Amino acid sequence: MRGVTLSDLLYTPLQDLHVELGAKMVPFAGYAMPVQYPMGVMGEHIHCRTKAGLFDVSHMGQVIVRGADYSAAALALETLIPVDILGLAEDRQRYGYFTAKDGGLLDDLMLANRGDHVFMVVNAARKAHDIAHMKAHLDVEVIEITDRALLALQGPSAETVLASLDSSAAKMRFMDVATLSIAGAEAWVSRSGYTGEDGYEISVPADQATDVARALLDHEDVAPIGLGARDSLRLEAGLCLYGHDMDAVHTPADAALGWAIQKVRRTGGARAGGFLGADVILPELETGVARKRCGLRPEGRAPMREGVVLFENETTTHPIGIITSGGFGPTVGGPIAMGYLPSGYNRTVYGELRGKRLPLTVTPLPFISANFKR
Repeated sequence: MRGVTLSDLLYTPLQDLHVELGAKMVPFAGYAMPVQYPMGVMGEHIHCRTKAGLFDVSHMGQVIVRGADYSAAALALETLIPVDILGLAEDRQRYGYFTAKDGGLLDDLMLANRGDHVFMVVNAARKAHDIAHMKAHLDVEVIEITDRALLALQGPSAETVLASLDSSAAKMRFMDVATLSIAGAEAWVSRSGYTGEDGYEISVPADQATDVARALLDHEDVAPIGLGARDSLRLEAGLCLYGHDMDAVHTPADAALGWAIQKVRRTGGARAGGFLGADVILPELETGVARKRCGLRPEGRAPMREGVVLFENETTTHPIGIITSGGFGPTVGGPIAMGYLPSGYNRTVYGELRGKRLPLTVTPLPFISANFKR
């Protein structure tokens, strides 16, 4: 967003609180967002892994899809999203993504069965596209929610913290969804997040967001966390960032996201196909793909970031892959990256960094074990 100033941007309901807390604000997806607080990116990352971090994710899109009943909304969405939405139990959530006619990925998202409608959270940079995409293809009601904020409470202390405000939080399992009362606000809560840690995503009325955030921050284990640590946390957890590790160029099989497509939507399943790109995506899940997202560990201490080209050895001129996300993993204690290489490639690969070829080891994802409450 070169040339964009903070005055050109949208603000979340927590803008004043970010400034009060000493956040460094930067442009992100059209919003002014906190990249870090005085604790610093490293400290915030470690705090989230050991206690609990509070993230403002109000820039994300919140959407309700409503038909004559839940089944109508679910079946409509299944024409655009290749996961089992119809079979999702009430008050349960699932990861999914929109696909294109050629099999590419248009965005990833979370969706929940809220009894009489589907509640969705989509990426900030893609929400206008996603809403227009649904309205163009579906004959059900698609409603963007513009009067609610979204917070994420992540880390091993998250349950204790949220349960101190509503005891029902402790009863929720990973991917459960419930309506709780948090600091007097009606909160739509899912037990999920994007850090690899246990935690919750919390949708609250915009005009009560600051009160809810303050109530959470009042707990001694909670600290505010910015975009910098959010990125290093999700990278350690091996999670994709749309527009980097996944995009319209890559299919679900390329991005190692085939696990999200349940058996019922695959070849031979009761509701196989029927979504955009199915003729490309389903055969790839059966036969494999030429390239695949994988984990990478650069040797030494120097991080290798997005755009670093990968080679088979130190002298060849033909690249075999590219890094799509990279940085330092504080929990791992060294540089980590994700990128694309030929499927099954498990030998040392070389990244070109400042005119030198430096080795990386192909590594299984994630880099850290997830701590979700099953």
